[in-house]
Amino acid sequence: MPLVSIPVPDLAALEQHYSIPDDVEALIAEGDRRIEAFIERTSHSPMLSFVPSDFRATYRGLAWLQDQRLTAGRTFCEWGSGFGIVALLASMVGFHAAGIEVEPVLVDESVALARDFRLPVEFIAGSFVPDGSLETPGAMEELDWLDYSAPPAYEDLGYDIDDFDVIFAYPWPGEQHVVYDLFEEHASPGALVLTFHGVDGLLLHRLERKRRRRR
Repeated sequence: MPLVSIPVPDLAALEQHYSIPDDVEALIAEGDRRIEAFIERTSHSPMLSFVPSDFRATYRGLAWLQDQRLTAGRTFCEWGSGFGIVALLASMVGFHAAGIEVEPVLVDESVALARDFRLPVEFIAGSFVPDGSLETPGAMEELDWLDYSAPPAYEDLGYDIDDFDVIFAYPWPGEQHVVYDLFEEHASPGALVLTFHGVDGLLLHRLERKRRRRR
């Protein structure tokens, strides 16, 4: 089942059409403050896998996604959720959101942020790579941002990948194929994967359903 690209407005167009509400701005500002404090506090042992997304651009992309009514449902999962801000933003635009993060200390930070802003988002420590993936451990071990050795988080979360209507990820440049391959292998037909690519903006793909052969 191939992934089908869905055009997304560029970052400038999204900024023009979507303003940031006060409550969203407050969350992003507090999240940025906590991230800066965390990085300063842990500068002696930096986490190479933790790189924050552009939260304002991502919020606008999520708001656009909801406006377009492209999703089959409202379940959302952030892969590699860090401080959990994207999952929290997804909740604020109407998704039933969750986040998976391999670093327990970041899960603690995301849980605290969700609690302080009274947002019903669950965060689980573990890997977003499920058991039985076709990707080989050797290939994944070469990726700094992906810990293949961590146990999958789905059982604790109470969901499987194919339960989610939207997956979000911020992969390292040139390594988005891992996210796409995992999504294509495990997601439900019709599900969407939204990825952020820095200055290149947001990309959206849908997992196409298999076409029946004509007899």
